[in-house]
Amino acid sequence: MIDKIAWLHLRDGRILSTRSRGKSVFYLPGGKREAGETDTETLVREVREELTVEITAASIASAGVFEAQADGHKAGVVVRMTCYTAEFTGTLAASSEIDEVAWLGYADRDRVSAVDKMIFDHLRKTGLLR
Repeated sequence: MIDKIAWLHLRDGRILSTRSRGKSVFYLPGGKREAGETDTETLVREVREELTVEITAASIASAGVFEAQADGHKAGVVVRMTCYTAEFTGTLAASSEIDEVAWLGYADRDRVSAVDKMIFDHLRKTGLLR
């Protein structure tokens, strides 16, 4: 099991997504926790590292947990994505590890990882993703 934390940031029916250097698919901002980190600490650190903005910790709200086959791993390796929404301060910008930042709609579903596809489906069903 790969344990990851993700930030769901939606605007005008689209979701913020990132493509890391050397990767062909997009992933929601976030990542793996470091030893001893809470979900909040992981979310704040990962978003700062990837997008150079500061998550407002007091605004963090749970947005669901999703599990799927982990991309690039042998069959049976599952990624668990614990998702949160949150407000932020600063200007969104790709960091050194991110090649591209994009606002994706449901039509872009084939450009994201397996677990992100599940999240796209959920957001579409709830009317948040167009």
